[in-house]
Amino acid sequence: MTTPIMHETKTHGKLSFPYAVYRGVVPEYICSYPLHWHDEMEIIYVTDGTGIITAQTDRHILNAGDMIILLPQVVHSIEQLDSMPMEYFNILFQFSLLESSISDGCYEKYFKPLYEHTRTIAPYLPAQSPLNRLLLPYIRNLIENRRQKEEAYALMIKSNLFAIMHHLNQHCEQTSEAWLSLHGTYDKLKKLLSYVQANYDKPISIDQAAAICGFSSSHFMKLFKELTGRTFIQYLKDFRLEIAAGQLANGTQKIIEAAENVGFNNHSYFTRSFIEKYGVSPSEYQKEHQKGRVSCS
Repeated sequence: MTTPIMHETKTHGKLSFPYAVYRGVVPEYICSYPLHWHDEMEIIYVTDGTGIITAQTDRHILNAGDMIILLPQVVHSIEQLDSMPMEYFNILFQFSLLESSISDGCYEKYFKPLYEHTRTIAPYLPAQSPLNRLLLPYIRNLIENRRQKEEAYALMIKSNLFAIMHHLNQHCEQTSEAWLSLHGTYDKLKKLLSYVQANYDKPISIDQAAAICGFSSSHFMKLFKELTGRTFIQYLKDFRLEIAAGQLANGTQKIIEAAENVGFNNHSYFTRSFIEKYGVSPSEYQKEHQKGRVSCS
């Protein structure tokens, strides 16, 4: 398993057509996708089951038919709820896809405020909400035609995306000062998330983490818990366990090697922590995954 990317910099789709639709299944494909962000707009539509998607500080439980709207640069994560599976589709695109080569004011009026977060929209859209019902025909069309060649369906894709953005703009509102302040705080937190990605196998103290964010240790501990719903120590441990679990599932590492690769030098502590997170021992997890029966609860 490769290390999860906190800031996704790859282009979804092509450079000339930055758009992609992906199908995801929790836990078949992934058990969880840790806090990350990217420059694309993302729409997640749940087609079956139940799961958890966190957008900034808000944790949402999604069921079939629900969707989440994620503006560019918003920190978010995906995880399993208990032992339940979830199937979903991600629609990702850059606003540049809908820009005209001749300035017509459309980007400045409708896209830039959402990209810069001077305007925003409530991310969680339950299945029966009015905006969900408005967006659903366009989202289904994009999902159903996701395997069509871009050359033949470019106009259809763009027309659906324009319709989606039209309805979102009709329902967005001026961003509050409190939200802008929170977004600024998340920008500082992103530095730490990137540092964890590069150094998870090494000791990282509270003082180090706080310094990376530019906060005092006491303020950092309180703030991190408020923003992520867990302590930094718990977040770091979970991050390490997720990478170790991926290595075990792929069969590329022995248990001791997987533990040491992610910074667990105490093997007994690694096993206890693994059982606490996944409900089975590392050896049982590896065997079950190889049989195709995985739970991430």
